[in-house]
Amino acid sequence: MPFKKAEQKFSGKINECVIGVGDAAVTLGGEKGLPFLSGEGNAPVVGVEILDSYPEDWEKCLVDAYGDVVKDPAAWAKYVQDNTDAQFIALKLISADPNGANKSSEECVEIAKAVEAAIDLPLVVAGCNNAEKDGDLLVKVSQALSGKNAVLFSAVEDNYKSVGVAGNADGHKVSGQSAVDINLAKQLNILLTQLGVDGGNIIMDVGTAAVGYGFEYVASTMDRIRLAALGQNDTDLQMPIMTNVGDEAWGVKEAVFTEEEAPEWGNQEERGIAMEVSTAASCLIGGSNAVIVKHPESAKVIKNFIKELVG
Repeated sequence: MPFKKAEQKFSGKINECVIGVGDAAVTLGGEKGLPFLSGEGNAPVVGVEILDSYPEDWEKCLVDAYGDVVKDPAAWAKYVQDNTDAQFIALKLISADPNGANKSSEECVEIAKAVEAAIDLPLVVAGCNNAEKDGDLLVKVSQALSGKNAVLFSAVEDNYKSVGVAGNADGHKVSGQSAVDINLAKQLNILLTQLGVDGGNIIMDVGTAAVGYGFEYVASTMDRIRLAALGQNDTDLQMPIMTNVGDEAWGVKEAVFTEEEAPEWGNQEERGIAMEVSTAASCLIGGSNAVIVKHPESAKVIKNFIKELVG
């Protein structure tokens, strides 16, 4: 007897959201069913993260995967575009951190402009995880990159007004960050739309954890978000999801313990890639439309993973 795939019909649909400009632009979302089951919508995409300064806190094996280009953000971005499977680039402006290098917003904006000028791929710009500083930084980045259809990653409860208004005015997508909580994710989406940001220009950053470190809570949250969006036609949850898995995956002991510290665990770089790929794949199965990784090999594996599942 031939196999017949059971198909479940839903009343809702995930918004389509284009990021970037020109031939390299990518479209997120558009699906009317659960991940990899409906055959509809746009295939998920993978991006690679770079920093605006030398990655002092990255594992040596991760830095070595790129070589000297990590000393120049624009050169690093160009290398990622030309030599990896990245479909977009995520620039994290960590040097703006008041508890770190504390560079001015203006200095970081110049770096963002140089990176954008060096690439054709869509650009996602993340702040330094300081809500007050990011409220100023992302606004100035938004203005400097006006019309480039970048992603401001991400607005939080303490700065969503300034970031949302700026992104809306300058033609960008605005990502709303919540801490693995469906209610907080929905609330932030509502607040952004009340500012005047169209639902089609909002991306959700619902958070994640590395696999094996409480990921089941991430999985259940993503499931609830997608089922509400599709099954209940909840328009406040029909935004595409973008997830940065690199920080979590490369922050657990399986990835950070060196071969001298844990010789029985084998090659450190391979362990880090395995954690990153496992986490990214799990997020995609849960409903992420885009994942951000750090290692070029992770991007290669995940892009092939998506291709094999989409068919």
